[in-house]
Order: sequence, then C-alpha cells, then structure tokens
Amino acid sequence: MTTTELGLGEQELALRERAGRVIPGGMYGHMSVSAFSTAHPQFVVSGEGARVWDADGREYLDLMCSWGPMIVGHRHPAVTAAIVDQLGRGDCLDGISPTAVEYAELLVDTVAAADWALFCKNGTDAMTTCMTTARAATGRRKVLVARGAYHGAVPGFAVRGGGVTAEDQAHLIRYEYNDLASARAAADEAGSDLAAILVTPFRHDIKRDQELVDPAFARGLRDLADRTGAVLVLDDVRATHRLDLAGSWEPLGVRPDLSAWSKPLANGQPLGAVTGIDALRDAVRTIYVTGSFWTGAVPLAAGLATLTELRRGEALPTMERAGTRLREGLAAQAAAHGVSIRQTGPVQMPMLSFDGDPDFRRVTAWAEAAVQRGVYLHPWHNWFLSSAHTDEVIDAILERTDGAFAAVA
Repeated sequence: MTTTELGLGEQELALRERAGRVIPGGMYGHMSVSAFSTAHPQFVVSGEGARVWDADGREYLDLMCSWGPMIVGHRHPAVTAAIVDQLGRGDCLDGISPTAVEYAELLVDTVAAADWALFCKNGTDAMTTCMTTARAATGRRKVLVARGAYHGAVPGFAVRGGGVTAEDQAHLIRYEYNDLASARAAADEAGSDLAAILVTPFRHDIKRDQELVDPAFARGLRDLADRTGAVLVLDDVRATHRLDLAGSWEPLGVRPDLSAWSKPLANGQPLGAVTGIDALRDAVRTIYVTGSFWTGAVPLAAGLATLTELRRGEALPTMERAGTRLREGLAAQAAAHGVSIRQTGPVQMPMLSFDGDPDFRRVTAWAEAAVQRGVYLHPWHNWFLSSAHTDEVIDAILERTDGAFAAVA
C-alpha cells in the first residue's frame, strides 16, 4: 500500500519529502517511524492531556506519552505555568537557578535511597554519570549488565547500531535478567575488578515480552553488590516515578546505591537526574560531568512542578487504574475476535504482543490499524500511561482498538 492509501495526509507527506533532503534518512533514532510503521505520522505538532495532533490536524489518543516523558499529560497547567514563569526570568544563565536546590531537596525527600541529587539532560547522561561514579568510588573497571538491556545511546552501552567497537565495551560483562546464577557467574568473572552492577527495575528490552523482576533476584543482586563491594545501580530512567515515587524497587524493600532518572522527570522538558547514598557523595564530587545546558532553569522548574503534582497522590493510582482498565478491555476484545495476544509488564507501562507472530507482522498491522483509527501506540515497544488517561479516555481508546482487532482478525 502507498502512504496515501494508508491515510497519511498531505502536510505529512510534504514534510517527509523536505526532511529527506536535509536530515539523513528523513529522521533518526527511536523517533523514526520508518523503523516500525508505514501508517504512523512522523510529525506531531501539538498535544493536550492524553491527545496529540499531527501536521494535518488529525487527533490521536496517545498511548506513548512522547515515549515516556508525559506523566501528567501534555501541557499540564501547573507544569506549563512553571515553565512560562521561569522563561520570563531566564533559562540558560551564568549560574544554576536556586530552583535546583529546592528540587534536589524535594527529590531527596521523595526517593528512599537518596541522600543527594544532581541533574543532567537525559537518561544517557544519568547512566554515564552512575557508571563513572561507581568506578571512581571503587577504583575498579568491570560493570555487569543484563544481556539485551538498554542503558543509553553511547558506545559504552549501545546494544545496536554502527560505530561501536569491541574496545568501547571491553569492561562490560553480561548476565541474564532474573537469573541470579548468571549474575553471580558474571561477578566471578570480574573478580576483584567489579565496579558496578547495572539493572533495570523490570526487563523492558525492545522486541520481546516485558518481564517483571523476581523479588529474589533483586534481593540477590543487592546481596551480591554488598558481598563484592560493587555499586548497585538501578536504571530507573524508563520507569521514573510511574511505579513508585520512592523508587521502582522500594516496594520490594531493595534499595540501590545509585539511581538514574529521566524521561518523565519534567513532563517533557529535557532533564535527567542521579541520586545516591552518602557513601558515594565524595566519589561523585571527584568525577567531571557537565554540559552547557545541564543547569537550564526551565527544565528544573518543570521538574519541581511535576514532582509536586505527583506527590499530591492522585497520579499513580490513576495510571494503575487506567492500565488495568485498558488491559482488561484489550483482552476482552481480542477474545471476542478470536485473536490470541499477550500483555506483559506493569499495567502503567503496558505492552501487547500477538501469539505466533515472531516477525511482528501481525501486531504491526494491528498497530497501524489502531493509528488509522486515531490511537497512537507502538507494535513492539512498551507504551506509557499518564494521569491524563481517565476512564473516559481509556473507553474511547477501546472503542477504536476494537475496530483494529476486527481488521486483523
């Protein structure tokens, strides 16, 4: 089918043609829709709550939340007001805004395993800072990472793409997620040179079902870090604040030494953070990490407003309720249409797969049918819910996904 037959509008097609002349490949990174769909719009021009609009004015109910950053909805009034207020006074200044102190205080008060906080721009920055801090604290080099896990878009972590050499990852040793024996074997391989154990709060590798953490595995990694003197680093970048404000593993009673945060910290403004325990305070002071825009006042103001809104206590229950309602509705629709699906991961960060669909062709067709009906979601990456996903929004999504199931049944 042509792009016109798939329903892409004239403005979308014109923008794609222009982009192809000045941007390699027309677009890059995870935002390049050519990697996963022929029907999704590449260009989105506005958002409000749980809705976005493309360049041709078409509305979509948003199940990606900008791939995670929107946790209280697009253009949330309190966050927008904080952004506008700070813009009126400046953003990139000669020194850091006092807002950084207030926000760090609130973050330390919120995160159970945080005695201090520092800010950066994104998850890659945060994870790089964590790894560098662990090496500075221990004087060691080796880092354990789960096989297939994504920890940032730099050669030291990259799981795919060109330009990465074996030397870039010479000190990474891989283990299998939720397999404590393999983590212990990896630690044995590192020996006395083990600096850090990196882990995500649940397994969310792309193109595979999500996998919740086994509490015994989480506790085992904490014990392994304590026994070897390694730093336990929780990569909370993708899940930031959606599962628990105090940290995604706090309900398990497992606290990391360092945590990396980003995505929804500032509800769409570019911001990352690292929090850590007192024992690592001196080590983090010895490393050199910085950037011209790391201390931007507007993202910090947005982060403070976002966390303040989340601490009111309504957002997380709303997302959990919405996710449960969505999961139950999709399961009922699939059954009614005779389609066999799997739904995995936390309900706040859901993922849907089709049984017997190893090449993702059928789920991709379903996702394209959904976007043609006005629901923006992804065929093989987890989705995200926000506090703007009310019962009414979820019901409207389900009205449209029912037609998508009918289309592929």
